Amino acid sequence: MERRMSTLTMLLLVLSGVGAVVVSIPQPLYEVARGKSVTLPCNIKPQGIPKQIIVTWSTVALTPGTQEDDVLTYYSTDKTTDFGSLYEGRANVEVDATTTNANLVLSSTTLDDNKNFQCHALIQGDIKGTPMASTRLVVLVAPSTPTCMTQGKAEYGQNINLTCVSQEGSPPPSYTWKTQDVMNNPRAFPPKTTDQGGIMSLYNISKETSGFFICTSTNKIGSASCNLTLAVMPPSMNIASTAGIIGGVIAALIVLIIVIYCCCCRKKEKDEEYDMGVREEEEEERETVKEPLRNGVPEDTRGSDSSVRNPVEQSERNYKNRKDLDDRRSDYDDRRSDYDDRRSDYDDRRSDYDDRRSDYTDRRERYTDRNERYDDDRRYDDRRDRRSNDDDRYDDRNRDRPAVPANKPPRRDNHD
Repeated sequence: MERRMSTLTMLLLVLSGVGAVVVSIPQPLYEVARGKSVTLPCNIKPQGIPKQIIVTWSTVALTPGTQEDDVLTYYSTDKTTDFGSLYEGRANVEVDATTTNANLVLSSTTLDDNKNFQCHALIQGDIKGTPMASTRLVVLVAPSTPTCMTQGKAEYGQNINLTCVSQEGSPPPSYTWKTQDVMNNPRAFPPKTTDQGGIMSLYNISKETSGFFICTSTNKIGSASCNLTLAVMPPSMNIASTAGIIGGVIAALIVLIIVIYCCCCRKKEKDEEYDMGVREEEEEERETVKEPLRNGVPEDTRGSDSSVRNPVEQSERNYKNRKDLDDRRSDYDDRRSDYDDRRSDYDDRRSDYDDRRSDYTDRRERYTDRNERYDDDRRYDDRRDRRSNDDDRYDDRNRDRPAVPANKPPRRDNHD
């Protein structure tokens, strides 16, 4: 009875072990440099010795909802392998004799290989347990040289963004900014500056914001940097406003030229009218003086008949004409007097200018005379100095002569 119970227990344990396959991958993440080869291990632990194992390697993109791509499928019965179209020539599988390891060997890795890889084992009659395992493959690529750009107008009081982006880099690079003034001295960032994801925001920029900005892109493989020179300038006028100002100035000049021309023409016409009026007045005065009077009655030579006018009317007419002529001559004399006054004032100013010029000439002549006297005094002092030097040399010669003996006879004059 006990043997039956023992046999039944062993049978139940065997039956319960059927379908308990375990597939595992040692690490959740594997890294490889771009262009190199990598091996992704896959351990398979079936219950007992299976007759046939089918191992499938596939990939799943990191973006959710994307379709799986088959890398390869291995059949243990005939030891054949089917490859997916994307990995043919780059993928291979390493299987041991017991088919407990089915390692994927991937060569010439690229950035497109940044995916999740799955190992799935299908054993005939073993459908339970853990038939699948996955891991992550990261292809390492150093950041490419980033591109630094300015977004916005670099003018006083404006807000701008400085961008820094590397086209390549795996894992994704991080960005850091540094700044220097125009003398290449490190400095702190302006107030309210923000930096996020390689985008630096500068607010209310001024002349002091000008300088050099350095962005560094870094990941675990390497780093690269770019420089940006920021020159903040005063606000500039656009082309439309500049053209408007130039057009307004030209229009104002044209109007000014027209006004000056009209004023000159009016002045010339007035002068011509004035000269013509004076000549007409003189002609009328001469005609009036020459008009003959016969028997106290002036003769009307303009009419066709020889009728005699009323002497009183003719006298009043002559009086009005003469008075009008006198008024116009008086007005002409006033204008002429005003012109003479202005001419006299001009002559006075000219005379005053000549007097000042004459005074300046006199002062210059006196200065020249003083210079000449000063030169004469200097020459006289030089002659005195030379004469004094000659006297000193003569005294020195007399001092060096020997003394005259006391018994020397006096000098005789030959004339005596």
